Amino acid sequence: MLRRPVSAAPRAAATLVAATAALLVLSACGPTPDPPVGPTAEATPSASSATPAAPALMPDGTADENLPVFTSTAEAVWATEQRGSGRAYIDALIAAGFDRASMQVTQDQSTVGNPAESLQFSVRWGEDECLVGQVGPSTGQVVTAVMPQLAEGRCLIGTTRPIDW
Repeated sequence: MLRRPVSAAPRAAATLVAATAALLVLSACGPTPDPPVGPTAEATPSASSATPAAPALMPDGTADENLPVFTSTAEAVWATEQRGSGRAYIDALIAAGFDRASMQVTQDQSTVGNPAESLQFSVRWGEDECLVGQVGPSTGQVVTAVMPQLAEGRCLIGTTRPIDW
């Protein structure tokens, strides 16, 4: 079988295309401009460095308006080693400004002494609403909601633990 010699033109064209592509890639990796210096550099923080303000309790607000602070407070406790302690949630809610007298919390342990699979805590809000939270192994995360109050201004069903500390 005879081979035909390969012409130099196709090889040159391929080399030219490859060189052009390499130059385009390398030019995109050029030096970055220096960051601005002076007051404008500090006066305009980047979006990635800005941290949102923590929600604040609004005593005259609605339950829905206060759900974000209730939720963030519960999430802060959930992120600690105290996540299974009802007292830790109540103490954190009090520190956030919620009224102790309006709170309820369930037991940390079952009747046979095991850690509770689910722990609930609540704050009665206004005349007819409650902020209710639930945590524990059965939920795996903080779950919060605004719920209607039950009879006699209660928020949780069943026996709750006295908040006497």
